[in-house]
Amino acid sequence: MGLADNKAAIAAQNVSKVFRGAGQEAVAALDNVSLTINQNEFFTLLGPSGCGKTTLLRLIAGFEFPTDGHIYLYGEDIALLPAYKRPVNTVFQNYALFPHMTVAQNIAFGLEMLGKPKAEIDARVLAMLKLVRMEELSGRKTSQISGGQQQRVALARALAPKPKVLLLDEPLSALDYKLRKEMQIELKRLQTETGITFIFVTHDQEEALTMSDRIAVMSKGKVLQVGTPHEIYDHPAERFVANFIGETNFLKGEIVSSAKGVPRVKLEAGPTISADAPRGGQPAGKVTVVLRPEQATLVPAGKGELQGVVDNVVFFGTDTHFHVRLADGSMFMTRQQNSGANAGGPKAGDKAGIQLAANAARILKD
Repeated sequence: MGLADNKAAIAAQNVSKVFRGAGQEAVAALDNVSLTINQNEFFTLLGPSGCGKTTLLRLIAGFEFPTDGHIYLYGEDIALLPAYKRPVNTVFQNYALFPHMTVAQNIAFGLEMLGKPKAEIDARVLAMLKLVRMEELSGRKTSQISGGQQQRVALARALAPKPKVLLLDEPLSALDYKLRKEMQIELKRLQTETGITFIFVTHDQEEALTMSDRIAVMSKGKVLQVGTPHEIYDHPAERFVANFIGETNFLKGEIVSSAKGVPRVKLEAGPTISADAPRGGQPAGKVTVVLRPEQATLVPAGKGELQGVVDNVVFFGTDTHFHVRLADGSMFMTRQQNSGANAGGPKAGDKAGIQLAANAARILKD
């Protein structure tokens, strides 16, 4: 069975997965998931542990089969196709390298299993070594190289057979912070240079924002929102997405009027402000308004829309976070970039005002 639109690299259509253990209650890992992943796209499945992202990846890989629904690869229904017959490869958390083999032998292994000619294997291994910048370590055993180098070998081995789709199951989780940041840039470079569709699984929202062309935010077996990093960050569809992606301020209020389709919200913390309505509807009554910390500026007491008392000041090197307790008792956080010009800001216990950026407040669909 094929799909009419075969331009998508992967299309999941009404996919559900239920796990049933002997004598145990059935668990729905995926609940009627539908999404489309484009050709040559770096697509990330993002969500907390247990949200279903790895299950969806395993269904695409063929390590599991859906209870219901279809999975298409370039228009072909592969939902029940065995893993070894799918033109996809997977990079796992633990890399699964052969420690007794050299770097070059690990990269060549999959090609040898496919019965490729030796000359073709040698040329492809050399090309992969250059791609991941590992030429000088080709003769080193993988047990004798660093974690970051092992990750590069695992990527090279997975890319060597030229899969149509590469699946990455939290491959950076074992690396230290600095190396993870370097590998994020490296992964995006590899995806751009090879033109292969990458599907990346992570619970780290910073990784997702850094590398992805688009992101699917998942929770409890469902896809809550799909969009570019900017869309997900700036226009969260609902409270879970806003709370999971980045740091967020939530303000309670009630819509009191609307002018030209823009609602006016009376906040419990005091003022009445304008706020963008959620896409796909005009809210009414009590609502939650969301603002990011960088969309507000700390100003002297008496100025700005909001007033409060500084509860805590946290220094992060590049910037400082100010946690302000508002009149209604709620907390509001602002972020200020550190420089010589703004050194010595307010301290805990000081009164302060908060100036909200124009057109920044958005009403959430709770």
